[in-house]
Amino acid sequence: MRITRKIKLVVKSVPTIEGAGVHLKRAFGFREVKAFDPFLLLDDFRSDNPRYFLKGFPWHPHRGIETITYVLNGSVEHGDSMGNQGIIGPGDVQWMTAGSGIIHQEMPKGDEKGRMGGFQLWANLPAVYKMMDPRYREVKSGQIPEITRDNGVKIRIISGRIHGTQGPISDVVTDPTYLDVTVPAQTEYTHATKPGHTVLAYVIEGQALFCQQKDPFSYEIEGTNYFDMKRDPFIANEELILFDTGEQIIVSTEDQPVRFLLMSGHPLGEPIAWHGPIVMNTQEELQVAFEEFQNGTFIKHTKV
Repeated sequence: MRITRKIKLVVKSVPTIEGAGVHLKRAFGFREVKAFDPFLLLDDFRSDNPRYFLKGFPWHPHRGIETITYVLNGSVEHGDSMGNQGIIGPGDVQWMTAGSGIIHQEMPKGDEKGRMGGFQLWANLPAVYKMMDPRYREVKSGQIPEITRDNGVKIRIISGRIHGTQGPISDVVTDPTYLDVTVPAQTEYTHATKPGHTVLAYVIEGQALFCQQKDPFSYEIEGTNYFDMKRDPFIANEELILFDTGEQIIVSTEDQPVRFLLMSGHPLGEPIAWHGPIVMNTQEELQVAFEEFQNGTFIKHTKV
């Protein structure tokens, strides 16, 4: 019998401002980095106010990480120092491996109703791959397989292999799984997870009971003690779950469906030196990266 993961932590995403003035909500970031290893950050940039996102994220550097952008509404225009240019729209994904260094910009555009919707996940790279060649992968919605289980559960597979179906993103060193899952009302869904992997879920529509866990729980993370006193055991929109160890999660719905992003990856267990858009293993490496950016030697690659 598989061991069901318990919930370690539930957090509500919090408002923040990034880029040139983009209002978004952060599910987790710098403060919780060790607990979410190999993931570093998850931002939710859904908005129906163009003033909150049109200024976007002008040219800026990255090194040592991967950024994964998943769009639901509107579009994001992209350009980078390798010469790549593109636009990702509803259902599309941009998977960018910064590696040794890349400079890029991301400019959100609303749809015809002025809505913008999407998420950006940062994944860390292990020390031996920090200075790998950067690469950019753009995956259109039609390239992302969607499977439907007998109980009506729908799963879009961005990366990983689920029920015999492989997502379009592979060959990533942290062996990530990234899914967009919808569970109908009055349904229970059991999803197998890889033992030893960090597993998290971010609810984006509806609500559900996860892992049949109804009681409050506490967890210490980065020296801070979190104690969840939710009387309602259902996890809802803009709430993130970090799961404990185990081999599966169980999702149960009642009178309404739930849609959530499910992410997992192999933890690195390495030291992290992080400032802004650059994540290395030591402060010395971090200092070198910013010095190179200032003196014009940051980019190691040639244009494609």
